[in-house]
Amino acid sequence: MKEQTVTKTHGIENPKREPLRKRLFTIPEASVYLGRSVPSLRELIWAGSLPCVKVGKRIHLDIYDLDKWIDAHKTRYTF
Repeated sequence: MKEQTVTKTHGIENPKREPLRKRLFTIPEASVYLGRSVPSLRELIWAGSLPCVKVGKRIHLDIYDLDKWIDAHKTRYTF
């Protein structure tokens, strides 16, 4: 029987063997990440304030877009 070797496929390489970081979150996962409720997150998506990735009927949120949204809504509280 011929021994198979694992080769680099489609440019994917993990030389440090670290666990891959999840990039797309579901709405409930993203709501925990942002500290908001699921309905309020859905409203942000429907209003176009938060971009989403739609795959079929499923909606996912890119963690980079979530971080951009956080940065865009930062403010300094002054007394």
